[in-house]
Amino acid sequence: MSPVVQTFSLSKTFGKRTAVRNLNLEVFPRDVFGFLGPNGAGKSTTIRMMLSLIRPTAGDVRLFGRSVLTERSHALARVGGIVEKPDFYLYLSAVRNLEIIGALCGGVKRSRIFEVLELVGLRERAFDKVKTFSHGMKQRLGIAQALLNDPELVVLDEPTGGLDPQGMKEIRDLINHLARERGKTVFLSSHLLPEIELVANRMAIIHKGDLVVQGSVADLLDSGEQKVIFRGTPSNRIRRLLAARKSLVRAVQRVGTEIHATMEFRHIPDLVKILVRNGVRLEAVIPRRSLEDFFLSMTESSSVA
Repeated sequence: MSPVVQTFSLSKTFGKRTAVRNLNLEVFPRDVFGFLGPNGAGKSTTIRMMLSLIRPTAGDVRLFGRSVLTERSHALARVGGIVEKPDFYLYLSAVRNLEIIGALCGGVKRSRIFEVLELVGLRERAFDKVKTFSHGMKQRLGIAQALLNDPELVVLDEPTGGLDPQGMKEIRDLINHLARERGKTVFLSSHLLPEIELVANRMAIIHKGDLVVQGSVADLLDSGEQKVIFRGTPSNRIRRLLAARKSLVRAVQRVGTEIHATMEFRHIPDLVKILVRNGVRLEAVIPRRSLEDFFLSMTESSSVA
């Protein structure tokens, strides 16, 4: 399967500051690709280079196999995106804003404008002035703008920034619909880790301009150490047996009636056998490694290095 997005040693410097350094990414068809990093990590700079808004200092970006540097119009023909906060003419309606944006791209039929407004849940507000829209509605109008040309790749830079929980859920549901029902590839930049965990199937973490890790969300969360919750009786015996297996368990603590242990995922089956053989009545074994735990472990180790 050929990648939709590939970056090759992509780098960008601003004076003496390096914003992105030798970045190599691969995004495949129908991925929801989470591009993670703290503020200032280089996410928006990378997206600007992907969309040919700024030129890289070194390296290249290929979209659908075409170089953004040498085949710009062909590379971007199947792409739609928003970078940071979308801007609109607040005194004009949603329809009129999209008509103006569409005209810049060679013209868009009004039927298509109503189709994308329906898709993002704004059809009933089509003729309302954008100044009457909430922040979440403006974000959804920004996604409608990105969808005008019916792109195969949708690039969204921090689309849930500043939204309340309901607004975040609406954007998340829309991203899931675009990927699962419409067959779009979505490149999603964010520092909101729980949101990425809920929608992305693959991800990359960038920190201080450097790629820290890239791969399947499920595989990455299953690798390395994680917290595992053991529920059962007698709990004192669970704690004692786990604490005695220092080669398998790094740390053990009691939290209420539960025993929390830090270990590698691969050791869980062996420990379950040990507990059962020693008369423990297990009620549940719950791995609890979150994307936040993984993100912090990766960025902290990167900072140390």
